[in-house]
Amino acid sequence: MAEFVLGLGTQKSLRSVVTSSEKEVARTQGIPRKLTTHADNLEVVAEREEFQGDFETYQIRLRGGPEVLDPLKDTLNTYSDVCKASQDGEWQVIECARNGTNNLPRVQEAVDKLSGNLKLPEVWRVSGDRFRVERISVELLFQAMVQYKASDVHLAPGQPPVFRVDSQTRQSELMGSLSAPQLMSLIEEVAPARDWKEFQDTKQASFNFHQVGLGYSRVSVFIKSGAPHVTFRFLPETVPSFEDLNVPRAQMEELAKLHHGLILVTGMTGSGKTTTTAALIDYINSNKSVHILSIENPVEYVHHNKKALVSQRGLGLDVATFNLAVTGALRHDPDVIVIGEMRDPDTIRAAINAAATGHLVISTLHANTASEVVNRVVSFFDPVERDLVKLQLRDCVRCIICQRLVPRLGGGRIPALEIMFNDIKPINDAIVAGDTDGIRVGMQQKISHSILFEEYLFRMHKDGKIDLENARHFATERSILDQMLMGTYTTPRLDSIKAAGGH
Repeated sequence: MAEFVLGLGTQKSLRSVVTSSEKEVARTQGIPRKLTTHADNLEVVAEREEFQGDFETYQIRLRGGPEVLDPLKDTLNTYSDVCKASQDGEWQVIECARNGTNNLPRVQEAVDKLSGNLKLPEVWRVSGDRFRVERISVELLFQAMVQYKASDVHLAPGQPPVFRVDSQTRQSELMGSLSAPQLMSLIEEVAPARDWKEFQDTKQASFNFHQVGLGYSRVSVFIKSGAPHVTFRFLPETVPSFEDLNVPRAQMEELAKLHHGLILVTGMTGSGKTTTTAALIDYINSNKSVHILSIENPVEYVHHNKKALVSQRGLGLDVATFNLAVTGALRHDPDVIVIGEMRDPDTIRAAINAAATGHLVISTLHANTASEVVNRVVSFFDPVERDLVKLQLRDCVRCIICQRLVPRLGGGRIPALEIMFNDIKPINDAIVAGDTDGIRVGMQQKISHSILFEEYLFRMHKDGKIDLENARHFATERSILDQMLMGTYTTPRLDSIKAAGGH
């Protein structure tokens, strides 16, 4: 296991050195039953039978000949019932151990007395051993995620599993405090051989796991402070419907009917982009005789052929990069191309080209509002390319959805959507100009089918789905929501942005 170098300052007893060291090891590696601390010519090994409570055995090792024990002889004689000295090569060894059920305080007293005759270092090297090794049940984790309605479970050494429920993290005593060896064994058990090797080589990996009968999961593993951490993102075996997700069926069906162009589902991390995208793909799969080709890292929701033919490719396993997959996809006779995430210029360029050549392209992107997505996409490119990219986006973007998950009255969370349809000239013109404010004003025009977060939140509050505090908290511009609540909201004029800039 990893060794830590700790500056503990001046300590009066080796027991306080062990106690302080144990806290660091437990925090990063898990709770040890054996702890080794050493510095220069002094080493202490403390052991106990259980994972909690005081250490019961202390082995103090001093480098040197028998003379190093001279200052300790009186103490050793006084505590001869619990301490004994011996020699091990160049080391003088003192072992203090309980030999009865009630003499642990005497062992501790002996260690304290011995410490008083030693010059204790300030800096120690610390390592733990004899951690928990019993197998972590993946099935139990999945059952718990289903029971708690958790979106994720985080596993880290030194603490019990932490579940994310309604965006809040909650500790569970489901398995007690975990250890690094347990997590390493878990990763090796659930990771495909290729991903296990990647984790060993790069200290991180991401892959899909299927717990049959309970669900799928995107598993993310990485090393922190020398110890493994694991996150399971829960994905049900059945793709949720629009009704399950509380997203508007009418608008989603209109998007599913499109034959070409670019649809982007955006939002911040954990906002439900992947699930909304999966629901849209599942609707197309159920209602259109087309070929759907998806490229994901890793594959998350698993789609089985219904009316459509679905080909899901995992990055790394089936293809090296998103860009290669999208470029190659044009030769695989797809009607719909799904890109897990647009994350670099080459992938975005390939997606735009695919949308411009008669394919329906669906992808996700991190963004906070629908109106800012155009400039977010353009920012990936060098300045010399940006005007061309804006022209291409004007021609190929059909819809941008941005999503936020809002606490629902009665528990759980419900998505609030901002939907930008590229359906009127003012929005077209604002895309070419890279004018985020202009796009937002265009979205508010009655002739567009677009909808702002504020209007969506207003409707959810009016329907009794969310409270006023959360409606205002998740609004982009609270003043617009307040005007809607008071009945004083008016659609801004298309020339209002220019007029404001003229002042």
